[in-house]
Amino acid sequence: MRAFVIVGPGAAEVRELPRPEARAGEVVVDVERAGVCGTDVEFFTGEMAYLHTGQAAHPIRIGHEWAGRVSSVGAGVDRSWAGRRVTGDTMLGCGSCVRCTSGRQHLCADRYEIGVRNGWPGAMAEQLSVPASALVPLPATVGPAMGAMVEPGGNALRAVRGAGLVPGERLLVLGPGTIGLLVARIAAAEGIEVHLLGRSERSRTFARGLGFERVWTADTLPDLPWDAVVDASNAPELPALALDLVEPGRRVVYIGLAGRPSLIDTRTMALKDVTAVGVLSASGGLEGIVDLYASGAVDPLPLIGATVSLDDLADVLAGRRHPDWGHAPKIHVDPRR
Repeated sequence: MRAFVIVGPGAAEVRELPRPEARAGEVVVDVERAGVCGTDVEFFTGEMAYLHTGQAAHPIRIGHEWAGRVSSVGAGVDRSWAGRRVTGDTMLGCGSCVRCTSGRQHLCADRYEIGVRNGWPGAMAEQLSVPASALVPLPATVGPAMGAMVEPGGNALRAVRGAGLVPGERLLVLGPGTIGLLVARIAAAEGIEVHLLGRSERSRTFARGLGFERVWTADTLPDLPWDAVVDASNAPELPALALDLVEPGRRVVYIGLAGRPSLIDTRTMALKDVTAVGVLSASGGLEGIVDLYASGAVDPLPLIGATVSLDDLADVLAGRRHPDWGHAPKIHVDPRR
């Protein structure tokens, strides 16, 4: 099968690799769509933290946002999975440690992360092997493109839940990228007043085009009480800003990751009696976001700018963007092209 492999910083190639076999407890999925994430870009540039901690190494097959159809099942797997369209959890815990058995498998010290951690091959290929326990079924109303938006959507849903808001309250989202816009769409669907803060004119214009009228820069941000702030940016200075802006006694959610340490003053957190919530992965949010997509309450498709082939992926990771793609932040790959 054809698969995209990053062989070193700034170097990648499409290779012919053996097709995976469905081992015991696993299935093989024919990948229909896979999303490109900022983590994938960091693997391409060599900046990804796991490359420096030994939890990942080049060569690596990336791709942790995906959807496809089960083509074969291994021993011990319910045969009814065969032929079904699915997506799945990125985080694969060992299943036996205290974190896994207490519902925190996404934090297992020995976990694999599909296309990211400890060598589990990712979805930038024609086929992908996945434990059946990680599968999430997709209804007929959630096609391949929407299915590949489940993983980022699950992250965003967990961020909205972490904000702890009720309809009519006010949310500020820092960073109108894919996750930030999904947070905004989910929150708006729940009746929350959504504001976005963005640095680039392109991202702000795109957010307004989605129907968000309250889109600000640092200079134009109004002096309002923010019932919650979600930092979905990669700017190292914004976590501290989120803490400064949030109303005392409310919540800040940190889901964005900067390329260098992001410092906050814990004195501010204590003196304002603020709750800080960190979100790692979509685990626990996958089924919920599938329901929101399937019902039509949240539509992620306008966030997809283009769908390209494996042969085009290196250019995408290098930041070479075609003008016809517009300003939508997400790029998808169809490995069958």
